[in-house]
Amino acid sequence: MTQELTDLRASILEGRYADALAIVDELEGMSKKEILRKIKSFLRVLLIHLIKNQVEQRLTGSWVSSIRVALEEVQEINLKENKTSYYVSSDEWATLLEEEVMEKAIAGASEEVMGGRFSRAQLSEIVDKPQVIQTATRLLGLTQTYSAKELPAILDEYLAQLPAGEDWLNRHS
Repeated sequence: MTQELTDLRASILEGRYADALAIVDELEGMSKKEILRKIKSFLRVLLIHLIKNQVEQRLTGSWVSSIRVALEEVQEINLKENKTSYYVSSDEWATLLEEEVMEKAIAGASEEVMGGRFSRAQLSEIVDKPQVIQTATRLLGLTQTYSAKELPAILDEYLAQLPAGEDWLNRHS
């Protein structure tokens, strides 16, 4: 990126505004690509824990914490600088999860589910992928509906609906 900024400065100083705009477009593309890479990384963490929850039919505090952090980070990263639009819109989550993140999440989860009992291929056959994507999409929708302050309480309500979620929610009762 340093070279691009040097080229941008030179283009502006030399009055080559078309070149400068082309460099700005390139920088914007690089920035968006990096943002999407970060979002996908957090989506992978989210899916891994939803897969573990679905297969093992339990929900641990550690998994809830990972789910929360993933969603909070996605909420922060996904909001554009204008604070009114998103890099990934609500109608794009399912496609992004299905086409770019799910298989990587299954590979990661295969090392953790049931102590690594299943290979990636075996786990891929076991997991109800549409259900995991639907749950993740619902949770991701909350990041675009609620503020950062409201999100933790709302997540408690939704996480309580997961398999063994009531047990997690009422663990200290």
